[in-house]
Amino acid sequence: MTATTSPDTSTDRPSRVKAVAGWFTPAIALGRIAWLRTVLYLFVILDMHAFVRDTRLKGEHPGLYQPLFLARLFDLPKPSVTNTTILYFVLIAACLLGASNRLPRLAGWIVAPAFTWWVLIGMSDGKVDHDHLALVVALWVLPTVKPAARGFSAYGDQTRSEAAGWAIRCVQISVIATYFLSAVAKLRSAGWALTWPGSAVLTWAIVRRPHPVGEWLLHHPWMLHVMQWVGFVAELLSPVILWLKGRWQLLGALFFVGFHAANTAILLIHFLPTVVCWLAFAPMERIVPWFRRRRAARAGDAPTEQATSGRDAGEPEDQAEEGRQAQQQPGA
Repeated sequence: MTATTSPDTSTDRPSRVKAVAGWFTPAIALGRIAWLRTVLYLFVILDMHAFVRDTRLKGEHPGLYQPLFLARLFDLPKPSVTNTTILYFVLIAACLLGASNRLPRLAGWIVAPAFTWWVLIGMSDGKVDHDHLALVVALWVLPTVKPAARGFSAYGDQTRSEAAGWAIRCVQISVIATYFLSAVAKLRSAGWALTWPGSAVLTWAIVRRPHPVGEWLLHHPWMLHVMQWVGFVAELLSPVILWLKGRWQLLGALFFVGFHAANTAILLIHFLPTVVCWLAFAPMERIVPWFRRRRAARAGDAPTEQATSGRDAGEPEDQAEEGRQAQQQPGA
């Protein structure tokens, strides 16, 4: 008889651990972080004036304040005219500084706790909007990434960083968790039964928020049931997007952006704080190299000896190399 040896799994464990760690910390260009900083910090200013805009009003009526769990846990002071006004101007100044990609970590460590407190005060009336989950998480992880370039040059920085990959992955997981946990909540509220997709919840929502598109759909109830099932299944399967690559991941992101566009058209309900965080899936670090290649191509089309000599000197070759590096960036 010949002795059989069992496969040595001890050598496989380090590789599995490395693979898992690599998934959580992909090497992503710092340029994507720079774009996210600008977009998200400017969006925070919009959010303060358009969405969570009653924080300062709650400072004028502190008797109506009912602190949320985090506010109780950290024993945050009650809102007042003084502290909400200071909080407002500190957030505006820090967001503008962070959006410029100058002193981004200093600005980020100011914005993250300040905006979290702003949201805790604004949502202390019993209604907590889960569309702010990814935005708040993004504000906390962005300052953990050390920039290699500052100012405008940061947008085209192709330096790969695992720290940037970890921050991007945290935002992506938070975006997906917004949908997946919503599906879990629908199941839980129905006693873990599939009753929500077949209910009349969209009909009730349209009657509550009448709108021409929604009112037209009231005459076609089967379409409302199909939309409920499609939305519920999409939320339940949303974690799959985290493992998709390239165009498939882009299609998944576009589906959910379209999902929110439909909600806005039918119910006048938006999820802009979540939608803007879908940019974490977009390879925005390719924008500057693409623009440079386009500019170099236009310059190369000019029938001048200077442009020809510049092309032969190798300047577009450097730009092409930047383009190749940008295209190698993971889309996730």
